[in-house]
Formats: sequence, C-alpha cells, structure tokens
Amino acid sequence: MSVLIIIPARFASTRYPGKPLVELRGVSGVGKSLIRRSWDAAMSVSGVARVVVATDDDRIRSAAQDFGAEVVMTSEACANGTERCSDALRRLDQPYDIIVNLQGDAPLTPYWFVEDLVGAMKKNPTAGVATPVLRCDQDALAGFLEDRKHGRVGATTAVFDVNHRALYFSKEVIPFTGRDLKPGEQVPVFHHVGVYAYRPQALAEYQTWPAGALETWEGLEQLRFMENGRPVLCVEVDGKGRAFWELNNPSDVQRIEQKLAEMGIE
Repeated sequence: MSVLIIIPARFASTRYPGKPLVELRGVSGVGKSLIRRSWDAAMSVSGVARVVVATDDDRIRSAAQDFGAEVVMTSEACANGTERCSDALRRLDQPYDIIVNLQGDAPLTPYWFVEDLVGAMKKNPTAGVATPVLRCDQDALAGFLEDRKHGRVGATTAVFDVNHRALYFSKEVIPFTGRDLKPGEQVPVFHHVGVYAYRPQALAEYQTWPAGALETWEGLEQLRFMENGRPVLCVEVDGKGRAFWELNNPSDVQRIEQKLAEMGIE
C-alpha cells in the first residue's frame, strides 16, 4: 500500500504566528527551523513513498525548498491541517492508499509512532481515520495539569472505548482523576499525538462537512469526523522513554530545546 506523508504548515497561527520558521537549537546549539525538524522526522519513517510540505505561504515554501523539501501550495481557505492535506492530495499527480498528516509542530515525533499508525490502518481495512495516543506517566500528567492551572493551552487528551474507537478529544485533561495517584499507579490519561492517517475517501468527505460546534469550541479538527458519525481509531503507541512535546506556545521552545539536548539530537 502506498503511503504519503503531508506536513501541513501555516504562517498565520493564532497562538504563535510564524511558528514553522521558529528556530530550535540542537545539542550543539545550531538552530534548525521547526519545519525543517518536522521534515527530518518525516524522512526517518520507513515504507513511505513520498513526503511533501503543504502550505499557502511563500516564506514557508522558500524555507522548505532551501533544505530540499517538496512543497505543494494549497488554498489560503484551509482552516486546519486536515483540510490542507485534503487540498494537497487533490493537487498531487498520483493516488495514495494511506495519507499521513504529520503536523508541522511536533518535531519530536518518533518515527515508530507513524509506522505503528500506518500498520494499524493496514490491519484495519475499514478504518477511515486513525491517530496515535500515548499513555501519560505521572510527570506528564502533572505537566498537563500545571498548564491548565495557569491557563495555557497545552496537550490534547483522548478517551476511547474497548475497541479503541475515540469517544472524545479535549484540550482539557480527561478523564478527570480527582485525586493524587499512588506511587506506581497507572495513569488513566492518554496524550493525543498530533498525527493522523486517513484513507482518501475520508479526506474527501471531510471537505464536504462544515465545522461543527465541538470542533469550533475545542479547536480540534478530528472532532469533525466524530460529529459526522465517522469513527476515529486510537492507536496506542509506546514512547520507549523518548520525550514527546508539541510546539503550541512560545514557552514550549525552551522545553523542546532541552529535550533535543538531552537526546543528543543535532
């Protein structure tokens, strides 16, 4: 099955304008742009036929082409990464069986998260959409709660049923725990990893639906599938001790740079 990775990137981010071009310093102090680090993450995934950056901004296009990326220019009307992936797919010159949306704000995404996601799609031929989830440890949960306490929009959390079909995604920390966890107790909160895999038909359908109330309130694009009765498969992945953090706010730059240094990433 042919796999395409699309990295949607926009300059006019509401919370962090110009985010794809922000430089993140690696272990030696050399900076690479966020879009470059996202491209490097995509290129480390095995079994992929093609990787493209999808944007509507000439500054991002120029920066991406400077480091050798293939770029697809998309409509300025794309409201989120899924819409941009759908638009990009229509503009490409060949069909693909699985399209991966590797959002351009997650440079620490391990390659095996994407490989496990694609593998789950191949094993579940009826799944139209899938996304990874990572069980939090107690430190990660404490960080999420600290962000919410101080009014910062941090990580997204997910809850799902016994068949791993999503029940809901939220910027709030769900499920509510309500007490301190005991030492060694398993955390019931799952971090939603901002990667999606779609079949072409699911992407085509997405473009025909208006944004629903839940998507609008939460600012989470995947809720549009659920609001229209389409299941989203949650694929549990193993962090293997690897740090994972998205660049949501300017304050996240220091966190990510610290993780890059700790992992010895240039």
